[in-house]
Amino acid sequence: MDAQIGHEKTLTGLMPALAKTRLIYGMGMIDMGIAVSYEQLLIDAEFVRMFKRAALGIEVNEDTLALEVIEAVGPAGNYLGQKHTRKHMREEISTVKLIDRKSYEAWEREGSLDIVQRANKEARRILAEHEPARLSPDVIRKMDEIIAKAT
Repeated sequence: MDAQIGHEKTLTGLMPALAKTRLIYGMGMIDMGIAVSYEQLLIDAEFVRMFKRAALGIEVNEDTLALEVIEAVGPAGNYLGQKHTRKHMREEISTVKLIDRKSYEAWEREGSLDIVQRANKEARRILAEHEPARLSPDVIRKMDEIIAKAT
């Protein structure tokens, strides 16, 4: 897994998301779909969360446009210090787990892990700690009936 696969995953995932499709193909797949990787699945899931956010677009209305803020701050001003920006920014940014947005120095201090190493660590945590939800007795019964009819 390298920069090329990240680029390819972005292109093949972002375009369908922006087209408002309901399916993004290839989650976790590597090596032309011959193999599946836990790390790639987690990285792809993070990408898809970002694609979904991008596909929502940015709502522009009287409240979000804030003409009075634009007029007061001007083209060269600091919008980050404005109450209006703080109120709306959390709705507009994408939150990530695996993509590291820290400074280079902070990344080095924390071990210089790349995204695949971070995804491996998270996959191992999930495999060790996750307790899947139990199927209801009704679902198990229906599955047993389907299997019985098929055999």
